[in-house]
Amino acid sequence: MKQKLKSLSALALALALCLSLSLPVSAAESKPSAVDQVAEKAVGALLSTSQASQADWAVWQEGKIISSGSRKNAVDSTGNYLEAQGDAYGIGSVSKIFTTVAVMQLVESGKLELDKPVVQYLPAFKMADPRYKNITVRMLLNHSSGLMGSTFGSALLLGDSSQQATGTLLDNLAKQRLKADPGAYSSYCNDGFTLAQLVVEAVTDMNFEDYLHAKVFDPAGLKETWSPEENVESRRAAIYQPGYEKPLPKECLGVTGAGGLYATAKDLAVFGGALTDSTLIKKSSREAMAAAECEKGVWASENYPNAVSFGLGWDSVKTYPFYQSGITALAKGGDTGYYHAGLVVLPEKKMAAAVLTCGGVSTYNEMAASQMLIAALAQKGEEVAEIRFRLPGAKKTALPKEMLDCAGYYGAQLVIKIGLTEEGVMTMSYPDMPSLPKRTYSYYDDGTFRDDGGTSAFRLVKEKDGQTYLYQWGFSNIPGLGNLPTSNYAAVKMAENPVSQELQAAAEKNMNHTGFLPVSERYSSQTYLALGDALKELEAAEEKTESIPGYVGNLRIDDEYHASYVLRAPGGAGRDGYDVELRRDEKGVLWMYSSNGVVGVEMDSIPAISTGKDGAVSCTIQSNGYARWYKADPAAGKTMTVSVPRDAGFWVYNAKGYVTASSVLWNSTSAKLSEGDMIVFAGNPGAKFQLTFE
Repeated sequence: MKQKLKSLSALALALALCLSLSLPVSAAESKPSAVDQVAEKAVGALLSTSQASQADWAVWQEGKIISSGSRKNAVDSTGNYLEAQGDAYGIGSVSKIFTTVAVMQLVESGKLELDKPVVQYLPAFKMADPRYKNITVRMLLNHSSGLMGSTFGSALLLGDSSQQATGTLLDNLAKQRLKADPGAYSSYCNDGFTLAQLVVEAVTDMNFEDYLHAKVFDPAGLKETWSPEENVESRRAAIYQPGYEKPLPKECLGVTGAGGLYATAKDLAVFGGALTDSTLIKKSSREAMAAAECEKGVWASENYPNAVSFGLGWDSVKTYPFYQSGITALAKGGDTGYYHAGLVVLPEKKMAAAVLTCGGVSTYNEMAASQMLIAALAQKGEEVAEIRFRLPGAKKTALPKEMLDCAGYYGAQLVIKIGLTEEGVMTMSYPDMPSLPKRTYSYYDDGTFRDDGGTSAFRLVKEKDGQTYLYQWGFSNIPGLGNLPTSNYAAVKMAENPVSQELQAAAEKNMNHTGFLPVSERYSSQTYLALGDALKELEAAEEKTESIPGYVGNLRIDDEYHASYVLRAPGGAGRDGYDVELRRDEKGVLWMYSSNGVVGVEMDSIPAISTGKDGAVSCTIQSNGYARWYKADPAAGKTMTVSVPRDAGFWVYNAKGYVTASSVLWNSTSAKLSEGDMIVFAGNPGAKFQLTFE
């Protein structure tokens, strides 16, 4: 999810960047089955709705693939859709189910206990918060550990299978605090699964990828599932960056247990099928994974379906519309920067479906997979009712006076300002995005605030933890994909943080006045590519944002150089927080240090590049390993030729934020420079770039 906040500037924006019909190309029969026909329609709707560039799908039933196909979101001269190019996709967070299976296998063998502390198995795990000792293995898998979320510095890479992010996780966590008591609530957390990967390695004394091959891939008969290090180039589905014509190098996630695996749709469906019997884990383990773990802590208890209901590993264990028809359906989505995956499993029916895309969003992949399974059940004479939920009848009324104190600022990925009147009018606006129109809702006698059309509703709920949450309800229909229900806590009321006007102004000035450029990212990081979009957004972001008293964005102001993430909210509203510290060095240059390990330097301070006396100069990465940024103005009009050392790379951006040269993306060795360009050199400490200018 992208948060458009000037307060975190180019670096944070870059990291945040990092929510038709045709015939099947691989139909096994001359006449498509009913499942094939539904699959065609669902994937066509998926491509047109999500603007994905291509898709592959497969449906598994009782030991065999009963439907599969691929499609590119383009047609030939006759109007027929083209076959997808490559069938191996990154499956992102669906990798978490593989990790969960590995953990459950070790539980079954007696090497692990779900409710024992992680430190018992991973003594090197430490944090700057004594509560970390209470984190159990179960909490890693149900997202309730209280960890900040995603320590993804140098994790999302291009053409580079480095596992640096996994290797440095323990060092980074040692400097972090928790955002909540372990077990208080479930909030999506990638770091929990990277930790689980490390636990598996610690108790088995095996490399995680080797363990998966021996204990998961091979027993399940998976021949087309790969770890990031394995070569899938001949099978890989091509990925593209909007605005650039050439395909990108292989996307590699250096956090295998959280999101790094590749697979074909057929293999992923077969894996789902292996979770309907004891091929990989016992029935007791499968049932434990399918329990509604999220309901143990703070969770919206309204009697409506929601897209998320965490189990162990699974995103949803009460998946609509199957749950409403008495059918257990387990769903997991995965989203990387470029790939999107959806896996839905019906364990009692011995069915599974997988949909993989380049581009799009995993929610739609899961909905398409669900439509295929509904069709497969219909072939067996079983009906799944896609019930359309509606709000109960109610009347407008005045707002109870005791609710007026619920007005204020509510935090999630964006901050929402809520105003309330005695007449029962609720207004919602976004201080960080003032161009968005203010929305108005009316209070009803059932405690909801509704829009005029009755298509969405909110409730202000005071929970058992003493906090006030903004509950949201919604029910929309996506043509060709079915209904999408929403019933969750969308935001939490931000505690008052009285600060002086002087401190508010100083903190905003320090965090808003300039862009921060990443220096701690590996040379192949997707952050450098996403930064181009962030720079373009900064250039266009002229609107004046509204101050949030005591906060900069969703971060609480501690002093003029420190801000803390203090939101405590379940689900997606409270995911991926981090504290920020700003420091000035001896030269007065401002640096940003994020608690997730990311470091940035203010854009205004970067030096102009030197062309040397004879048009030759070198650039060496210093002992801290930080990337080196330069303004190219002194070399404008010249061609820079770069000798790139091993495990290093350079990127050039023009004044509008477009990448014009990159050794990572296009194996560039030279670049024609213009006024306003910026250059970054990144690599290991001691890496030496030789530059010539002509």
